[in-house]
Amino acid sequence: SLSLCLSLSVSLSVCLPLRCGHCKKLSPDFEKAASRLKGTVQLAKVDCTAHSETCSRFGVSGYPTLKIFRNGRDSAPYDGPRTADGIYHYMKKQTGPDSVHLKTEEDLQTFINHYDASIVGVFSGADSSHLSEFLRAAGLLREQFRFAHTVDLKLGEKYRVSSECVLLFRPPRLNNKFEDSVVVFTDYLTIGSLRRFIRDHIYGLCPHMTVENRDRLRVRDLLTAYYDLDYHHNIPQSNYWRNRVMKVASKYSGRGLTFSIANKKDFLSELEEDFGLGTSDGGELPFVTLRTKLGQKYTMREEFTRDGQSLERFLDDYLAGRLKRYIKSEPVPERNSAAVQMVVAESFDDIVNDPDKDVLIQFYSPSCAHCKKLEPVYRELADTVPGSRSSLCLCVCRFPTIYFAPAGRKDEPIRYEGGRELRDFLKFLKREAGRSLALSESKDEL
Repeated sequence: SLSLCLSLSVSLSVCLPLRCGHCKKLSPDFEKAASRLKGTVQLAKVDCTAHSETCSRFGVSGYPTLKIFRNGRDSAPYDGPRTADGIYHYMKKQTGPDSVHLKTEEDLQTFINHYDASIVGVFSGADSSHLSEFLRAAGLLREQFRFAHTVDLKLGEKYRVSSECVLLFRPPRLNNKFEDSVVVFTDYLTIGSLRRFIRDHIYGLCPHMTVENRDRLRVRDLLTAYYDLDYHHNIPQSNYWRNRVMKVASKYSGRGLTFSIANKKDFLSELEEDFGLGTSDGGELPFVTLRTKLGQKYTMREEFTRDGQSLERFLDDYLAGRLKRYIKSEPVPERNSAAVQMVVAESFDDIVNDPDKDVLIQFYSPSCAHCKKLEPVYRELADTVPGSRSSLCLCVCRFPTIYFAPAGRKDEPIRYEGGRELRDFLKFLKREAGRSLALSESKDEL
């Protein structure tokens, strides 16, 4: 049954059928988080196969579904991380008020001396209309950011403000000489304007990217330096390489790039899978990668130098279009002169996207029976159409999938959905390839 501890103001409930694979994967992390949150936040489970009416009442349609309850009422969907640490930290932020009321300078200093950034509203009194709008924004955004407020304008004097405003304090661990540690918002306060202000200033010139915030950072072209950092136990050493990245970043502001640092131990599998970097690469020096918002990936192969010159050369080459993208690929075949050419990811653009050629390409799997059946027909087709180019691309799929990439229109590939006999392919190519199709005389009547 649905068990909620009503003596606690916040609880998290997960709805799942016990046989669901994704639910089984989540279960160990959910249990670990529940143990750490015991006495602070109640975590509960509902088996939707046994309690379908309960799950239906709360609009559960996919599994696992996580919901946050406040004071026994469905408050919001849970959209945070699904690791034990992620659930723990996310739900800890849900306890207490939306915005902490600060009464003294000591309260303020205690609040802002935190691992994460802090947003503090400074208002003239409890009846301020701007305060009520600030509190509404805090209620909507508390899952992502820390909010506090004061009705004593004197608390803002230290930061050279004498009227109502919002102060954004960046984490003390990230203080540096390249940017201000406090940013002041004095525009007309609405939920939308405050949200935009936080979005534009919360991370600063070079934020610490984590598993939890990486998706928010990757909405822009992002350069990241990965190395061994530990902001809990060794702040100076963690900032050593960050300061060198920031020195370079300050020279490239306004060029459409954002910068970040990350603990490489948190991203080892991603570095290997997405960039081909192993644990032995780089040693104590940072790995540097660049991922565009469209998903294009680049790696800095030159060793990271302490003067930042290697990073500047990498950025100059990227901005000038001289860098080669990293593409996970099989090796390019040394011999590839057959009528049907083998294509791998590394050679895809050179062969398939050649703007002057028509290309018929089949995506196949070596273990697919349908692909094996088609292979002799496809090779005969290649021999029949010597003036065109037929290509095989090594790509795993359930059934053979074939596209025609016409010359001059590589961004408009045409999916082949006809029969699998030779005459079916020839009919299709006569229609789509037009004048560029050259058939040998012996086969022209097919």
